[in-house]
Amino acid sequence: MKNTIQSILSKYWGYNNFRPFQEKAISSILDSKDTLTVLPTGGGKSICFQLPALICEGMAVIISPLISLMKDQVDYLKDIGIAAECLNSSLNSADRIKIMNRIKSGDLKFLYLAPERLRLESMKEFLKDVKLSFFVIDEAHCISHWGHDFREDYRSLGIIKDEFEGVCVHAFTATATGRVQEDIVKQLKLESPHFYIDSVDRPNLTYRMLRRSGNLIGRIVEVIKKHPNEAGIIYCLRRADVDSISEKLNSLGYKNLPYHAGLAGEVRKKNQDKFSAEKVSIITATIAFGMGIDRSNIRYIIHAAMPKSIEHYQQETGRAGRDGLPADCYMFYSGSDYRTWEHILADSSQSQIMIEKLKAMYNFCGRPGCRHRYLISYFNQDYKKENCQACDYCLGEFDMIDEPLAVAQKILACVKQVREKFGANHVVEILKGNLTDNIKRWKHDQLSVFSSLASETKVFIRNMVEQLLEQGILSRENEFQTLFIADLGYNVLSGEMIPRLAKPVTIQKRKEVEKKRKIRHDIDWEDIDEQLFEALRAKRRQLAAEKNVPAYIILGDKTLKDMTRIKPVSREEFSTIFGIGEVKLNQYSEIFTKIIKEYLVLETQANFIDEADKKS
Repeated sequence: MKNTIQSILSKYWGYNNFRPFQEKAISSILDSKDTLTVLPTGGGKSICFQLPALICEGMAVIISPLISLMKDQVDYLKDIGIAAECLNSSLNSADRIKIMNRIKSGDLKFLYLAPERLRLESMKEFLKDVKLSFFVIDEAHCISHWGHDFREDYRSLGIIKDEFEGVCVHAFTATATGRVQEDIVKQLKLESPHFYIDSVDRPNLTYRMLRRSGNLIGRIVEVIKKHPNEAGIIYCLRRADVDSISEKLNSLGYKNLPYHAGLAGEVRKKNQDKFSAEKVSIITATIAFGMGIDRSNIRYIIHAAMPKSIEHYQQETGRAGRDGLPADCYMFYSGSDYRTWEHILADSSQSQIMIEKLKAMYNFCGRPGCRHRYLISYFNQDYKKENCQACDYCLGEFDMIDEPLAVAQKILACVKQVREKFGANHVVEILKGNLTDNIKRWKHDQLSVFSSLASETKVFIRNMVEQLLEQGILSRENEFQTLFIADLGYNVLSGEMIPRLAKPVTIQKRKEVEKKRKIRHDIDWEDIDEQLFEALRAKRRQLAAEKNVPAYIILGDKTLKDMTRIKPVSREEFSTIFGIGEVKLNQYSEIFTKIIKEYLVLETQANFIDEADKKS
């Protein structure tokens, strides 16, 4: 059986090896055991159920939450020669009938459905007359109240075990805490399931948290300039922010398209399709744009504001670097993001749960420490590395202050001495020693903490206050934004806990950081012919347009980069390229080897001319 599995992997996907947990998950599915598999975005979840479905008798039913996600999965399967279809509201009646006839004839190996459609009595009865291999619940975290994308229709998927006796169910997700995992198993009624929980870490992603201040558009442009002609997503908190940022970037010559739920459905689809087909490199969006995006070569994610949970952040940054190549994730956040989300979530039926998740997200932004370690710990996993070498903290992109306890205690003492009745601005003025009208009025110049941080700038003091807020040492409540000492704050006052406080990043430090980043970028492209890569990418874009599918479905960036290293000029050489299976070999070998041959001829001619010029 192992040889069979390996040959199928090579034939359809063009891979020689499995990623961690894939082979074990596949074996459990083939042994007819219910499973729950948690793999990071880009970790190869789809192969875990797609490969065994090709071996098992019957058709696999995949429950998926989004039409766009279904379409991309089906298009990809078709492009590698596998019979797959989806039934959803985007199809007309003639197409639905055609697909249902194919199902009856046993012609399909995969059927993608939305959970709402499976609830229909007619759909259930139809499937009961079909030979089914198993059910897959993709994005299974949607089933849990504790998950970040809870959907009521997912909650009803326990009917599968009631209605389809003896058919196994396999749940897959990229983001599930221990509590969410328990809920998935319970709600789906999984029977003695096998668990395959890989590390949720994405080592190829570099995380950076930056306080949002001043010219946000300028900061966003800085990031875009670091990634010329590369794909990126800019996430915004509100629809109005999407429209404003998108318009400003376009006016500056950075072509991008907006995406949010307030746009007409056909406009959203057109913009998403253009991004997927590489007709535009940047999309500016709310979180409405995310789960259904499988473009594998997204090289950067910018959050123009803080998301509402770690799960959302993991999901949204998970859009980057799905091909395993390096990608950058920047977040520009501020305390106002926390207050905005707090207001939005107050009316939620799950408000208490969501506020706790929000606090964890805010703490992630403001607590100096390894970002990868924090994310891993949040999902109840251990992080083994001492230094991830892939976040602002581990790369030394900011410096820690020398006496964090002393600074924190002075700030907390000030909040205590003003009886927790004033906001951050007033506290900063006291600590700086400025005799404002308010300080004179309340005689706060007579406090022992007055001017206790006089040697520091107001920007520095305010930054320290914000870090204490982000770490849950201070809290800020009510409409006047009054500062309070949180429970952790009393541990700091007593000296039992020492906070970690970082200095504000200076312009000089940013220059040093950029120099290091450029060196890493040059190393990533060291043995890659960028001119040939662009020629191959242009051909991929053309083929994708002809087939009306996203460009990554034709070939991924990792495959194109492998081509530029090996420069295959024959079918045999092309078959050795990463990600080239039997169908893609037949479809694309002649097309791409022709481009490479022509490129090598021109390169030889150019070298000959250069040599001749040198001699003359």
